[in-house]
Amino acid sequence: MLKFLGTALGVLLIIYFLLLGYMYLFQHNLVYAPHKYLHADPEQVGLKFEEVYLDTADGVTIHGWFVPSAEERGVVLFCHGNAGNISHRLPTLNYLHSLNMSTFIFDYRGFGKSQGKPSEEGTYNDALAAWDHLTRDRGIPARHIFIMGRSLGGAVAADLASEAEPAGIILESTFTSIPELGREMFPFLPVRLLARYSYATRDKISSFSAPAMIIHSRDDELIPFLHGRTLYELAPQPRYFLEISGNHNSGYQQSQDIYLKGLREFFTTYAAR
Repeated sequence: MLKFLGTALGVLLIIYFLLLGYMYLFQHNLVYAPHKYLHADPEQVGLKFEEVYLDTADGVTIHGWFVPSAEERGVVLFCHGNAGNISHRLPTLNYLHSLNMSTFIFDYRGFGKSQGKPSEEGTYNDALAAWDHLTRDRGIPARHIFIMGRSLGGAVAADLASEAEPAGIILESTFTSIPELGREMFPFLPVRLLARYSYATRDKISSFSAPAMIIHSRDDELIPFLHGRTLYELAPQPRYFLEISGNHNSGYQQSQDIYLKGLREFFTTYAAR
């Protein structure tokens, strides 16, 4: 019996250490799930757009769309989540356009038509290139731009917003940091030791110089509601919390009326006049 227990324990330990090795070596695939093929564009939902290619500070060419609004109230720089590409965000572009907001949405390196391979520092550089494009190339005043990010994109948006001075910041369905989220998802693993990515939104948010809106659903099955509430508590005033319902990927659609009303009020209050 003791021999059997010893053998079983040895097998379990081997499996556990193999799992540790997999989580460390292939962590990249858990953080990023890019799609290269663009399956649609804004014209297919009735929106005019400009195709844009930008060079980042570290020499990577990234791709994006600028979707103008004829009755522009402001401009949204949108940072999407960890999967797919910009062609999967057409509903969001439609929503923002309905609020009279122009939008610039871009793909991180390795996503869609953007070159390179995604990395934490790389996504930050990509967002900075998008900001520079709006403020420098298009001459849009910073006080006219709202930085918005969903899920992983919220962490990217937070990094940019900690350095820039936009009209406002919107973080939707965003985590406090990857190690903290990972510890909740895999409580049996030493996540802090394994984590090769930080995306520490909580460390950036206190540096915001503009009003912030935090959006989160209690039904979010991937990023617990507590993450959103924690970010709200850490954000400097003025700050706002918009509670929606529905799952992680489509809560904003399931809560369409509440979602659009909250965004409309935020844009109306803080858009430059």
